[in-house]
Amino acid sequence: MRICNGFRLTLGAPAEHVATLTIDRPDKRNAMSADMWRALPGILEPLAADPAVRVLVLTGAGGTFCSGADISEIAELSEDGDDTGLTVTAERALTRFPKPVIAMIEGFCVGGGCQLALACDLRLAADGARFGITPAKLGIVYPLSSTRRLVDHVGPSAAKSLLYTADLVDAGRALRIGLVDEVLPAGELAGRVYGLARTMAGRSQLTLAAGKEIVDGRAGEDAFRAWQKASREELAEGVAAFLERRPPRFTWGR
Repeated sequence: MRICNGFRLTLGAPAEHVATLTIDRPDKRNAMSADMWRALPGILEPLAADPAVRVLVLTGAGGTFCSGADISEIAELSEDGDDTGLTVTAERALTRFPKPVIAMIEGFCVGGGCQLALACDLRLAADGARFGITPAKLGIVYPLSSTRRLVDHVGPSAAKSLLYTADLVDAGRALRIGLVDEVLPAGELAGRVYGLARTMAGRSQLTLAAGKEIVDGRAGEDAFRAWQKASREELAEGVAAFLERRPPRFTWGR
């Protein structure tokens, strides 16, 4: 367990290949300070390069995912342009993390918290979680990339409702509009998240990496053909394992 700038990093059992990054500022409901936004890309970089980490879980300490950006530092967070602002730079680093990222959400997931959650690949929430996109309460223009990502997930009408009202919505509505992928009783959330993470960690990491790049629109025809070429050994092992009725021993990236 390592602590860095308001984050806690926990590496699971070596055989599981799952790391957990916890937003650890419970006295502030895990509000993200400027230093925390600034630190996030540097925290993610070594995890991306570590073959022992195949799946990352992002969560919050003390029963709250993240209450957003620290309002006392809002001027520092909003003074830069969309391409260079601290929140967008951190969000971009999370979206470009090459391995699956699961947001495990309890309590409040508001403002910058939703920005982080939507940058993850999957979002699983406890049934008591609450969500909100709240820049209209402060007179802030929500970042362009974050707004587009919100629309991609929930559609234009629901995005406008969240942005225009800045109201909090419960986990049930978040599930209905596509803001989260699953809602579970609080006592079952961690079991489901880590079970899903272990399943992903046992699959072909080449397939996962290629799929993430393609789904996110970062792979053109040349990249797709390169992924296909690289998959030949993985495919041979997958077919052999199926025919021999044994678990596959994939080797790419390991």
